[in-house]
Amino acid sequence: MSERVVVDPITRIEGHLRIEAQMDGQNIGQAYSSGTMVRGIETILKGRDPRDAWAYAQRICGVCTLVHGMASIRSVEDALNYEIPKNAQLIRNLMIGAQYIHDHVMHFYHLHALDWVDVVSALNADPKATSELAQSLGNWPKSSPGYFSDVKNKLKNFVEAGQLGIFAKAYWGHPAYKLPPEANLMATAHYLEALSWQRDVVKLHTIFGGKNPHPNFLVGGVASPIDLNSDSAINMKKLAQVQDIINQMRTFVDQVYVPDTLAVASFYKDWFSRGEGLGNFMCYGDLPSTSMSDPSSFFFPSGVILNRDLSTIHDVDVHDESQIQEFISHSWYDYSDGKDAGLHPYEGETTLNYTGPEPPYQQLDVEESYSWLKAPRWKNMPVEVGPLARVLLMYAKGHEPTQELTNYALKKLDAPIDALYSTLGRTAARTLESKLLADQMQGWFDDLIANVKAGDTKTFNETLWEPSSWPSKCQGAGYMEAPRGALGHWIVIEDGKIANYQAVVPSTWNAGPRDPQGKPGAYEAALEDNHQLHDPKQPIEILRTIHSFDPCIACAVHLSDEEGEDIVKIQVTGGDGATCSI
Repeated sequence: MSERVVVDPITRIEGHLRIEAQMDGQNIGQAYSSGTMVRGIETILKGRDPRDAWAYAQRICGVCTLVHGMASIRSVEDALNYEIPKNAQLIRNLMIGAQYIHDHVMHFYHLHALDWVDVVSALNADPKATSELAQSLGNWPKSSPGYFSDVKNKLKNFVEAGQLGIFAKAYWGHPAYKLPPEANLMATAHYLEALSWQRDVVKLHTIFGGKNPHPNFLVGGVASPIDLNSDSAINMKKLAQVQDIINQMRTFVDQVYVPDTLAVASFYKDWFSRGEGLGNFMCYGDLPSTSMSDPSSFFFPSGVILNRDLSTIHDVDVHDESQIQEFISHSWYDYSDGKDAGLHPYEGETTLNYTGPEPPYQQLDVEESYSWLKAPRWKNMPVEVGPLARVLLMYAKGHEPTQELTNYALKKLDAPIDALYSTLGRTAARTLESKLLADQMQGWFDDLIANVKAGDTKTFNETLWEPSSWPSKCQGAGYMEAPRGALGHWIVIEDGKIANYQAVVPSTWNAGPRDPQGKPGAYEAALEDNHQLHDPKQPIEILRTIHSFDPCIACAVHLSDEEGEDIVKIQVTGGDGATCSI
């Protein structure tokens, strides 16, 4: 039997993910993705007031600091046909945009860059040559020889102390690293700068939402009143702070993030031809200039691309039970209709049935159930979601800024459009999207200021706030484009309480296991696409492709010790008497 390479847990992500690669010589033959934690929040929400759901649902993840809350309130608003004021929509757009840019920069430098950047190699860099390289790429002020000399000394102190700290546990010296020492030193410096930068830009969430992580939201609008004469509301001082934050975001993206991506990619062009897999891409659409009921106003368009065909865009309907279904044939769940059934989230079930081995174990039984993630499908087909899907949809639909920026980047890298269908293309798309959003945020902010100057300060719609005015039964879907891709929360409301609640998250679309027909998910298919491992004991190639999706598996909660034993088990009882052990 050929060797199976196991990476568990995949490092530098949120949550626990296990990858097993069945080798065919040096090539990956088949790959298997296993989410090794279980989520219970959907069951916890049953029986609760729908207006409170966002506060629970937002805790699904500690990285996506607002997207689950946003999807949750949109599900309630959709169920109740509840429009929100334009100011509220603009503030939501600004908060979502800030989440994207913060998340993408953090991903590139702190979760993914070390797959391409050999930090220890930076000790051999010439600070003067590093300065010349940095200045040739952009106008970032922190580019002097003295500055890079200081960063090099700081790094040297880490290494000589035998404590690499945040740079520990990596494959330094691996022959897959191709950057020269000077590029490694420049990227390491920007890694450290991004730590300080992100601390400042998240203040936008605290201005509009009171705190970060998990800012406050409100069904019917936003929780931040506008009153220019009040110190406790959004006033001109706070709006000026928002403008400063937008400027800070745009400057870092333009002068650091975009140049760094192009510089790193230029040394790894072979990664433009591996790691695609499915060739199918889906985007729900998001960021309306008017309202969620007007998809034509979305900044991110909705649609599905099949088999790379950019000339044909298929429509997506999150309410259509024949379009979106979740399968569990290879998941540790049960459905009342059997393991091969597919359920739309309105009818979704979250019944746990772990039949796998007790950890620690050698390998997954991939012929049976092997993941706590379900397998979502669009019309029975696996699709990839995320920045690449969004950029391709915008490009295909003729969005001029996207086409111009994408063509510029591809020309700089001397790469064809097909280069986007890859591990490195996925990473590049995230950078391009950040630039597009940073520029768009200024437009949303200008519209908000114009409304306020015209006397429109409304941020909340009181209509339908009381449950006595609601229909006895209704259902709705709150969908959005989270940084990692298409996110949906589906809610069923009966007699003013939650009767069913299901969340299908981006990493479920991408990281889910095989379906009843044996079709792999996006992670699995990407790893099966032209991957050779130089050293199975140091599988950096697997990390590069999996990290290119920016995986986040924290939509599940499970605590265990080093021997795999439960540290704590909490039993929660919902309003309908249902219990969930976590």
